Amino acid sequence: MAFFKYSLIRGILFLAFFLIAYLAVGLSPLTSALVGALAAFLVSYVFFRKQREGATAVVAKTFAPNATTTQSVGAMADADAEDALIDANPDIWIDADRKSGTATYDKPEES
Repeated sequence: MAFFKYSLIRGILFLAFFLIAYLAVGLSPLTSALVGALAAFLVSYVFFRKQREGATAVVAKTFAPNATTTQSVGAMADADAEDALIDANPDIWIDADRKSGTATYDKPEES
């Protein structure tokens, strides 16, 4: 139902902006359609976040009901390789939260 509601909101917004651009402003039908689509997208993106997230959840549940993560297979393999490297070398300390170029190679003292 959330997907239908969000689609209906977007459709009504598109129609309203299309009619304003076509009838009130006097733009061509193609230009009015582009203006309507862009304006409907912007308004729905800014003001209808809750409905958009609900629609996204419905789509995600429909097409990937057993998904346990939002990371790709490559990202998961990379994370597993990094974890294995860290586990194999306990004397090396890595601070992934630091910005690049500010790395220190000494493990901080425990307080």
